[in-house]
Amino acid sequence: MTNGNNQREFFLDSIRAYLMLLGIPFHLSLIYSSHTWSVNSLTPSFSLTVLNDVIHAFRMQVFFIISGYFSFMLYQRYERKRWLKVRLERVAIPLLSSIPLITLPQFFLLKYATHKLDGWDGFDLYQKINVAVWELVSHLWFLLTLSLLTCAAFYLFRKIKAIKTPIAPFPINNMNSLGKISLYFFIYGIAYSATHRIILITAPQLPGNGLFNFVVMETLFYLPFFLLGAYAFKYAWLKEIFLTPSPKAVLGALLLFIAYMLNQKLLAHSDLMFEVEVLIKIVLGILMTNVVFSFGHRLLNYHSPRITYLVNASLFIYLVHHPLTLLYGAFVTPYISNNIVGFLVGLVFVFGLAFILYEAHKRVPLLRFLFSGKPQTPKLPLTKA
Repeated sequence: MTNGNNQREFFLDSIRAYLMLLGIPFHLSLIYSSHTWSVNSLTPSFSLTVLNDVIHAFRMQVFFIISGYFSFMLYQRYERKRWLKVRLERVAIPLLSSIPLITLPQFFLLKYATHKLDGWDGFDLYQKINVAVWELVSHLWFLLTLSLLTCAAFYLFRKIKAIKTPIAPFPINNMNSLGKISLYFFIYGIAYSATHRIILITAPQLPGNGLFNFVVMETLFYLPFFLLGAYAFKYAWLKEIFLTPSPKAVLGALLLFIAYMLNQKLLAHSDLMFEVEVLIKIVLGILMTNVVFSFGHRLLNYHSPRITYLVNASLFIYLVHHPLTLLYGAFVTPYISNNIVGFLVGLVFVFGLAFILYEAHKRVPLLRFLFSGKPQTPKLPLTKA
């Protein structure tokens, strides 16, 4: 057994920040894609639909592997209860703060400026509560999932840390190649899809329940990625699999991207679309982790003030970009007939305002705390000798 490096790995910080920032082109391209969203352009763009599908197909799987890696790295440093406190502060405080400050105003934006919530007055109590859960969690779902995974890791990481033998436990000990990792995750995808199908047959209303979807289904989907990241920190040989460039992974990812887009188009109205998408995304997540890690390790593994700034800004920018994108889609998109031009203008609009808001919020200690979870300790004034 070889323990992971306890020094900060800049390329993983950079990748995580870029994955967060990809949320902006993802949601902007969603406006111009053939997918139905809260706001859409009059005519869809094929190229922006492809861009949207590519981003959506792999981004969060890689993100949760990195999250598991860094979470276990911190678990090695801190006492268990302090680790839980620190980790929950980092994810739960921004989550709870963003609901009243971001997604609640966003809810009223959707209600009065879009057709997303048409028919609200005719909903029964359950429908209103369920829709409210979907819209108030909204793009904050990954913080909720991270909070739940952190609570689970409080117990699971203790078992991983307690392993003293050089041989990893099953099935990690068999994951000695990218192909074998993909195979085990594919098997997990089959089990996950079968569970979803059983739920759909026995309780057809349950998959549409926002609370069940966020708390149960999303957590179960990303749990193996999160744990794989933790094991990649503990066993250097496992991390090395993802750092070693693989032409087969690039080719496999390309084929799976094509399969993902064909599934979106050909099985759009089929009951099988969800299960096929799960199987594609779960394997694609593994292959793209290799692609992203290997290129990132080669190109981004250095300290840079610019990258440090993006790392620090990425969470806040992700949190505020969603309502900014909806504002742009509702009030600006209808006046720009060219989809590509509209998308590019939207990038400038959302990124520009998001960075301005980030700089403004840095000057208010309470807001810095609410959107980062980090205690804001004032700097002591310098004293004269």
